Amino acid sequence: MSLWQLRLSMLGTLAIIIGLSTLFFTAVLWWIRVDLILMPIFVIVFNIIQWLIAPYIIDAIYRVREVSPSEKPELHAMVDRLSQKSDLKKPRVMVAKMPIPNAFAYGSPITGSRVAVTSELLNTLDEEEVEAVIGHELGHLKHRDVQIMMFVSILPAIFYFIGYSMLLSSAYRRRDEGGSGGAAAIGIISILMYFILTLFTLYLSRLREYFADRHSASIVEDGPRKLSEGLAKIVDSTRKLKHSRKNVGTVGSFKALFISDPDRVEADSAAISGAVGYRADQRLVENVIRREVTALDRLAELFSTHPNIVKRLRALQKLA
Repeated sequence: MSLWQLRLSMLGTLAIIIGLSTLFFTAVLWWIRVDLILMPIFVIVFNIIQWLIAPYIIDAIYRVREVSPSEKPELHAMVDRLSQKSDLKKPRVMVAKMPIPNAFAYGSPITGSRVAVTSELLNTLDEEEVEAVIGHELGHLKHRDVQIMMFVSILPAIFYFIGYSMLLSSAYRRRDEGGSGGAAAIGIISILMYFILTLFTLYLSRLREYFADRHSASIVEDGPRKLSEGLAKIVDSTRKLKHSRKNVGTVGSFKALFISDPDRVEADSAAISGAVGYRADQRLVENVIRREVTALDRLAELFSTHPNIVKRLRALQKLA
């Protein structure tokens, strides 16, 4: 997918999400009592508060702490150099004590921007691969993905709350009051809208992962190769760690932030099984790219925040 096609797809997806939401929401407000408007206001306020304090929650869940230049001089040098290339103010550099190799960018107006890598990532990847991962995360900050995904995630949440409340209302409303059938219909349609908008939101998330990959490729020398090898090693290492450590399965609370979805590791690692060790990193990537993307793979991808690993690495190879 070319750059202009990627941008057009993202704009089109945003337009569909906003357009469908506005159209249906207007129809619902026109048909039922106006006081239902309090519900979306509550959802919006709740999500904004959650966005503002989310960095503190993430820090607590993933045991994230800020590291100084004296502690991690190479990591700070990478972030500093790539931030300048990205025309970004340098974010705070964080390390998460997590049992899997991964990285994420996050922040809010209260906390400022942050880039975090896990301690396992620093142990697993070569320095050049860590650099490419940092470039990807800075791409998310550059494109304001945290804010955009927060905005589009509010819309499905609104319809979920409407649908759930209307179905409950129809179930407990007395028959002699009437109108329970209409409330149930609105509830069912709202839940359906929630499902449709969620699929579009997941699609937008996958597009923004491709976009962040492109950013890394553009600011890191030989970026496509470095990021490809890094992603393949992240998937393979996560699979091995998940099999050996019981507590690894609990890290997916904010999986949309990660550079690689830990919940997709079993499906993605099937693409790299049979590759020979990390001494042949490029062979690992080539083994992934040769794998056929099946119809089942494409179906599973519809419900994922991240692209299929085969498709993702093929897209990076086209940039090389």
